[in-house]
Amino acid sequence: MTRPVPTPDRLLELGMGFQASKALLSAIELGVFTELAKGPADGPALRERLGLHPRAAADFFDTLVALGVLRRADGVYRNADDADAFLDRDKPAYAHLGGLLEMANSRLYGIYHHLTDTLRTGLPHDESSASELDTYDALYADPARLKQFLASMTGVSHTANRAIARQVSWRDHRTVADMGTAQGDLAVQVLLANPHLTGIGFDLPAAGPVFEEYARAHGLNERLTFAGGDFFTDDFPRADIFTFGHILHNWDLEKKKLLLKKAWQALPTGGAVVVYDSLIDDDRSENAFALLMSLTMHAVTDGGFGYTARECRDWMTEAGFGRTWSEHLAGPDSIVVGIKE
Repeated sequence: MTRPVPTPDRLLELGMGFQASKALLSAIELGVFTELAKGPADGPALRERLGLHPRAAADFFDTLVALGVLRRADGVYRNADDADAFLDRDKPAYAHLGGLLEMANSRLYGIYHHLTDTLRTGLPHDESSASELDTYDALYADPARLKQFLASMTGVSHTANRAIARQVSWRDHRTVADMGTAQGDLAVQVLLANPHLTGIGFDLPAAGPVFEEYARAHGLNERLTFAGGDFFTDDFPRADIFTFGHILHNWDLEKKKLLLKKAWQALPTGGAVVVYDSLIDDDRSENAFALLMSLTMHAVTDGGFGYTARECRDWMTEAGFGRTWSEHLAGPDSIVVGIKE
């Protein structure tokens, strides 16, 4: 049997994929989908409503049609169904995707421009590059950027958070502490699905106001409280379960192991640690999203990297956890659980 003759099509699509990505991200930044959610419009009217220059506007709108995020009939543009559901700033679902894509546009897109430098030097190119602060101290020092970042963490985690609230056995526990809680969506989803639980969100103090606003918005301010601190240097709060959602990938191996050890020390017998991330598959060849996320960690942190479920279970065993397992959550995310016996 003769092998198929290679074509450049796949490589061209990969190599030029940034163009489609930036067209979508600019459309979100400009409010295209929010504007069209108010009512369809022809090209000149939409250009006027968005305040765009006439030179590139028509090609921009038709590019979005070709990408499938806009529809056009008789010269009138409207949102595609998924874009209308998730990319209109005035709809609740925007918080589950829009914030993440806003952060991708304003932060990650520029950072990835320097990926080659990171691969050559091992150094990140994030907010800390221009200061003596580490990655998260630099990020948390800017209130506006911090609020966007915390909201983006809700966007990247929301689907997995809802799955965790259903899949993990919370029945025999009373308290949960979400470590590195960001806006607090993991704790919020768990408490909404499990009315018997109370919770703590633990993060650097600057995250407190954003967390508390989010808890109030979901009617949980009496069951869910914020604790400010540094989880590397401060004591962990007392809880039956510790959760780490998209947290361990931010840190080097020594710090990953330290967090798991501190969780084991703080837990009662029968308590659990729940870790989830976009886990790299054990063969390191299939979950492209997780591997790209690991590259992102190299580009935006001082020592972070992605990992497999097998590696995380080994770290849990080393920390003292007697029983561990992993299972798929949703999309590229999987969960690893360790029980203190």
